[in-house]
Amino acid sequence: MTAPRPLHDRALDNLRYIRQTMERAGSFTAVPGWGQAAVGATALVAALLAARQPTPELWLATWLGEAVVALAIGGSTMVRKAFAVNDPLLSGPGRRAGLSLLPPMVAGGLLTVALSRAGLWHALPGTWLLLYGTGFVTGGAFSVRIVPVMGLCFMTVGAVALLGPAVWGNWLMAAGFGGLHLVFGAIIARRYGG
Repeated sequence: MTAPRPLHDRALDNLRYIRQTMERAGSFTAVPGWGQAAVGATALVAALLAARQPTPELWLATWLGEAVVALAIGGSTMVRKAFAVNDPLLSGPGRRAGLSLLPPMVAGGLLTVALSRAGLWHALPGTWLLLYGTGFVTGGAFSVRIVPVMGLCFMTVGAVALLGPAVWGNWLMAAGFGGLHLVFGAIIARRYGG
């Protein structure tokens, strides 16, 4: 039989447990830094491939293919990190972050259809970057502090793409979806555990 632990040790353990529980209840911490970096690397490859496409339709197909690849990478690494840090995806902050991210992504999908039907290919890069950033600003309100900052950076690049010359579009996509994912992914991985 062991001697009971001193009261102050038990109190400190209880306070630590309460603090960790409150932090988890308030923010979604399963944002995958290395997954974001991998998405950035595939986006750079997609930008190079898209730049070589002879038609706007093939350019769009290249980027839509990248979106599927990015979704698979981001989704699988987020699920893996959520399980590793015991952060539920479908309740609490995870659900709120997802529900806040979803409307801008749906709007982006619908605008993609409308803009491509209208032949306004030059508006797609800015629209995608701006709405993607908006999703991370709103969803990031329930996540770690760096996520909304990343969203604001995407929104800035998106605004430049919308207002700048059309020939910048693909390279701003590379800067945003490639460069920003690489930079912020490394920061998130380093500061927030992978």
